[in-house]
This record gives sequence, C-alpha cells and structure tokens, in this order.
Amino acid sequence: MQHVYEVRPLRDRQGAALISGALPFGRLWFGGPNPINNAVDFAKFYGRACDVIIRVFDSQGNTVNEHSQKAAFRRES
Repeated sequence: MQHVYEVRPLRDRQGAALISGALPFGRLWFGGPNPINNAVDFAKFYGRACDVIIRVFDSQGNTVNEHSQKAAFRRES
C-alpha cells in the first residue's frame, strides 16, 4: 500500500494544508513559523506503516519538492 500526500500553501500565506485520502478528514491545516515542514513531518510520521510519497507545491501549483519514504515496519501475515 502507498499513500500520497500533498502539501500546499494556504491562499492567505499564513499556513499550509496537508491533503490526502489517507487522512481521516481528508486534509489538515498547519500554521506557525514552519507550516510546510510541520506538514511534511506529520505525513512522514502518520504514514510510517506504509510507503509514502509527499509532494510539496508552491502557490502557483508547481511541484517544488517530493519526498518518498519506505515503510518503517511491515506487518507479518
């Protein structure tokens, strides 16, 4: 299983949105001094049980950065 997360700056430039179908409510908002870093760190932590792709976008919708992470542990069947 692989989860894909998107980190997009908010229109008011006061934070960032973390968007994914893997999140219980679809999206989360982050504020503070480093909202994009906080969103990426959250996605890495939340998705540690599966392979993760995290795409960071700028305000124009262009991909600025992409992170990928393999599952930290696998469940034995």
